Amino acid sequence: MEESEARTAREEWGSRFGFLMAMLGAMVGAGNIWRMPFTTGQNGGGAFLVIYVLLLYLIAIPGLMAETMIGRYTNNGVIGTFRELLGGGKGRGLGLVVLIVNVALMSYYAPIIGWALYYAGHSLLLTFTQAGFQPQAFWDGFISSPMLVIGMHTLTMAGLAGVLIFGIRRGIERVVKWMIPLLVVALIAVGVRGITLPGGMDGLAFIFTPDWTYLTRGSTWVAALGQALFSTGLGWGIALTYGSYLGRYDDVPLGGGLFTAVGNTSIGLLAVFATFPVVFAFGLEPSAGSNLLFISLAEVFPQLPGGWMWAIVFFVSFFFATFTSGLGITEVGVTTVSEETRLSRTGSVLAICGAIWLFGLPSAYSSSFLGQMDFMFGTFGLPLATLSIIALVAWKLGPERARVIELNRCAGIYVGQWWNPVVKYVIPVVVVFIIGYGVVSSIGTENQTLMILGVALMAALVVGSTVAMGVVENAARTPTSEGGE
Repeated sequence: MEESEARTAREEWGSRFGFLMAMLGAMVGAGNIWRMPFTTGQNGGGAFLVIYVLLLYLIAIPGLMAETMIGRYTNNGVIGTFRELLGGGKGRGLGLVVLIVNVALMSYYAPIIGWALYYAGHSLLLTFTQAGFQPQAFWDGFISSPMLVIGMHTLTMAGLAGVLIFGIRRGIERVVKWMIPLLVVALIAVGVRGITLPGGMDGLAFIFTPDWTYLTRGSTWVAALGQALFSTGLGWGIALTYGSYLGRYDDVPLGGGLFTAVGNTSIGLLAVFATFPVVFAFGLEPSAGSNLLFISLAEVFPQLPGGWMWAIVFFVSFFFATFTSGLGITEVGVTTVSEETRLSRTGSVLAICGAIWLFGLPSAYSSSFLGQMDFMFGTFGLPLATLSIIALVAWKLGPERARVIELNRCAGIYVGQWWNPVVKYVIPVVVVFIIGYGVVSSIGTENQTLMILGVALMAALVVGSTVAMGVVENAARTPTSEGGE
């Protein structure tokens, strides 16, 4: 009776379309629009995309199904899900690990949303097509100004809080329903414009003519694997949290797995198609790294007919992508805090957004610190969170039981027994490999100190969270026991 009442009282998505757009918006962000084009350029173009799509279907889709499924199964946030499936302080401790990793990731992702907001604002002011515009000087002036970067970081968190306060239906769902379709239309428009430029088709040739020698490079496979996990959001707790707002008879495999991953990848490929024709048409370097978007592409708009309009379309769509993913990442903490404390929805939003703003100040102030955070938490924290969530299905709930009883219930597509070994063995082995590769590849390099610090930090996080949750649980039980005596 209590479970039924809890399910009835808990907010649910207003429509399947709203859920799908929210999932897609959460996964589509800087990982697709910013990271995927230059990662593709650095790893052989088409060869990288072949490996990426292969790993996406092998790893990311089954993993997203598992994560969304346990969210619907428990109707809880990350700590509540771990407590229900594992019980006791240890279970809550691992849930706390996922929450802390999520907040840490968002603390340095929020400044990137601020970068996108700054560029979107200046595109509306027609800055990029003004006479004498210098992309490198513009970027250097922005990133070296604490007042500007911290101001954008602050506006970002205020905007996210303003949406999240209204909840799932009236907040997140309303925003993503129009932001994501506009993002898709914008990327298609930029891509079509790019291939009509002289030399633009060379960009498509770079994408569709793989350099097969990259298939023999371990770095290409690791980059593709990291992109598949990073861009789909597997292990961030987003799919679990959004899945917890599904109804008991809503579809998981199609909406929470296949559609999300395919839609996310389609937008990532659209970003590549929108980028490389322009890159080749103007003789830019496809492997220019993270500067490709903020510096190299910004240099192009003054040379395009109607460049002011294309600058607006491109940078506003980039902001939409990062903002909707920011909503998904932050909602993980909001849901968990509202369930585990006595705070209201508004209080939980302010608490989590305030914490992210505070912890994000060093990353906003220093792009070097941001890179260090990304290395430690992106290389070791995110795989740890992914492993923790997948382990719930693989080793506690059991993949066969989860597949038959929960995953395939009211499913739009039937998930066969192939899913069991993928979730139980393949994904955990791959995630452990990522962690191991991050350790080995850092030895003897400038990242060695950061690697040691990252590994030590993750170990301390697991131990500290488990102990802390055990203490909290014992403290909560003590008055009850005394009252009974």
